[in-house]
Amino acid sequence: MHSSLKLQRDKVKQYQKQIQSVLDREQAIAKSLLASGQKDRALTALRRRKYQQSLLTKTDGQLENLEQLVSSIEFSLIEVSVLHGLKQGNDVLKAIHKEMNVESVEKLLEETAEAREYQREIDDMLANNLTLEDEDAVQAELLGLQAEQLKAPEETPQRKEADKLPSVPTTEPVKPVLEDEEPAREERIAIPA
Repeated sequence: MHSSLKLQRDKVKQYQKQIQSVLDREQAIAKSLLASGQKDRALTALRRRKYQQSLLTKTDGQLENLEQLVSSIEFSLIEVSVLHGLKQGNDVLKAIHKEMNVESVEKLLEETAEAREYQREIDDMLANNLTLEDEDAVQAELLGLQAEQLKAPEETPQRKEADKLPSVPTTEPVKPVLEDEEPAREERIAIPA
């Protein structure tokens, strides 16, 4: 519909150009007839010219109406686009509000409070089971770790890889002894010297 209105508008503009060329031609004819003494025919040409001018005025009104319709449609399309954008934004806000409702926040706070309580219980239990010397040793170890972090140069990719590897055990593995199994006897072979 929008494109057909634009097509009609363009046709009216072409028609106006045709009428304007007819008006110019009729005025030239009227001048020529008047110069040759044919006053009656010149008057007829001027009357036709006046009629053509009234048609031109009507087409101006029609063109103005078409321009207004085209503008209204274009503005309505923009409004629809804006409303669609607002609807999408509103949907996003609703989704956010749904996720961030009071119950969710309260649940998060409860979980955080539970975690803090659990941490406090662990701290209390450890504090009651450690001697003052153990606590001093823990504090000294923490200070040592903090000092290492401050002194440590930037880690290279090779160092990061090495840090990911498990450390090498320093003790011999212990083989479990089953109840129905006798411990293996080691026989020593004497090697002559």
